[in-house]
This record gives sequence, C-alpha cells and structure tokens, in this order.
Amino acid sequence: MTDPTSRPWRDLTDPRRAEATDRLEAGLKEPEFENLEIPEELGTVQVVIDDHKIKRYAFTHDDHSSWHLNGSPFEGKRIGHAALLGNDLVQLFTLVYAASQVVGYHTEEQMWFDSPAALDEVVTLHGTYTEAYRRRGEGYVVMEATATGEDGRSVVRHRGVEILKTTPGAIGGRGSALPERRVTGEVPKDARVVDTLGSDARVGDVLAPLHKTVTAEQAAVFSRVGEYVRNIHNDIDVARAGGLRVPIVQGQQQFGMLAQLLTLRSGPAFLTSGWLRVKFLAPLKVFEPFTSTGVITAVTPVDDGLRIDLEVWVRRDTDNRLITAGWAAVTVPAS
Repeated sequence: MTDPTSRPWRDLTDPRRAEATDRLEAGLKEPEFENLEIPEELGTVQVVIDDHKIKRYAFTHDDHSSWHLNGSPFEGKRIGHAALLGNDLVQLFTLVYAASQVVGYHTEEQMWFDSPAALDEVVTLHGTYTEAYRRRGEGYVVMEATATGEDGRSVVRHRGVEILKTTPGAIGGRGSALPERRVTGEVPKDARVVDTLGSDARVGDVLAPLHKTVTAEQAAVFSRVGEYVRNIHNDIDVARAGGLRVPIVQGQQQFGMLAQLLTLRSGPAFLTSGWLRVKFLAPLKVFEPFTSTGVITAVTPVDDGLRIDLEVWVRRDTDNRLITAGWAAVTVPAS
C-alpha cells in the first residue's frame, strides 16, 4: 500500500552512537499510536535554502534545471525545486517523537505549491498532528504543515498520512484500502502526447513521460545518510531487518519526481498554482527503473487562465506495476 518514510534507526552495534542518540532523544515521546494527542503541535523550525541544499536535492532527483543552479523566471533568482521542502516537512515529527527504533509508512502525500523559495532565503516550517485513526489493524496519523517565506508568504502547504509503526516487508504492496477516484494509469493508444501544458490543452492529452532510476547513492542522500541516520532507504542491514531484500526509495522522493514532471510540463505556473496528491501503492527498490506520466481529465476556464486537472502515476518498468498514483492541478495562462 505504501512506501516508508525516512525514520531514523539507532545503530545498536555502536554503544557510543546509541548513547548519543539517547541523549538527543531524551524527553521525546515514543512514536506509538497510544501516545498521540490530537491535535498536537509538532513545533517550528527554520531552514536555509542554501547552495548545498539545492544541489543535494538536484543530485537526489537528477534535476539539474538552470532555474535552481543559475537563474529562474522569478526575477532571475535561483530558486528551490518545487518539492524541495517535502522531506523537511515530513521530518517535523522528530521535534516531539523519538524515532530511532521504528519504521513508519508514508501512505499519502499532498502539497499545494504557492511560491518558490529563493536561494539563501530562511523559510519557517510548522507542523501539527491533526487527526488519528485505526484501519486494518494499523494506527494512522495525519500531519498538516506549512512552509512560510521571510516575507510571510506561503511557499508550500503539506498534508501527509502515515502509519506510525509497522514492518515494511509485511505491509508494502498490499494496496490502498480506499479506491476513491481510482487512477488506473491507462490511456488510449491514440492519445496526444504533450510536452507543454498550455492554452491548447484538452482532455485526454497525455504528459510526455519522465524516465528515471534512483540509485542507492541518491536514495541514501535523500534519506539523510549525511546526518548519520540509518534507515530502510540508506542501509541494507536495516532494510533486511525490516523484511526487505534491498533499500527502497522513499515515497517523498517519488513525489518529488512527479513534481519535477509537472514543473517541466507546466513551467513557472506549477510553482505558484500547483497541487499534487498521491497515494503510495507498492515499494520501489533502488536501481529499479520507473516512468512517471499523467493524463488531463479536465480543462476549466478561470479568472487567471485555465485550470488543468490531471491523473498522474508512476510505474515500475520491470513489471509495469502501478506503484504511485494520484491527482494534480495547475492553472496556466489562457493564451
């Protein structure tokens, strides 16, 4: 059903590291469903959109657009990628909960893209657990979070759903319990393939696909290996302890690939009017090639242009299995 989030793991073979982790997590709650207090404030942190952060994300997503490395249509400034802050928002739970010995499953991710963050801007992140429920024997929690620029504007808004504590090898790939607005990933063979979402967009158009492979190195960097964190995305021993053969790609990283696809196809508009919601259906192993694409489901005139609604998805190339699926929207100029 899902793809796990980047939960830190303590290295129990190194007493010094275990002691250091214990000190860092002193006073934090264990991430158990019974310990949730809804609503629960997770706190506020500030993040600098510096050169290292942008380049690290460019490496992990193989997205070296000149907008991020040189200059963009936004006053010529270097800007962060659309989903650059996604993992930072997901990790806000670590301000309240100790996560050194558990693996959580990120089952759904949703973001609204309101404005790009510029190089060297200090962005403020704030998160809250807003809802909790049980389903099929698992405890789920909903996080809502925001990223705000230095001038008070909204950069992105986030809503994520996670299983707090589970075994990834046992639950991965069992499918979504809710088939709402089911995305099949099927399109007519004669559908028009488009590189750009513009004023001539029409229902049934298919996005020119984006072909990717996430290497073990890219998955590890995205999942905090440089912070001396071990998890099922960056360490083969931890992955196998969780019932997996090899590390798997974080759901949030797949989400970033879809955000890249939509940015490529709709241009600057996605960074100021985009919306993307996905469900993680099955795991993606490192080094497994995959393809992201989508189909237009509606084109609606609005005051500031055309709102284009889409179904989007990711398929593993090895078996053509649908592993991530969801919905997106963007408002593009009418002419």
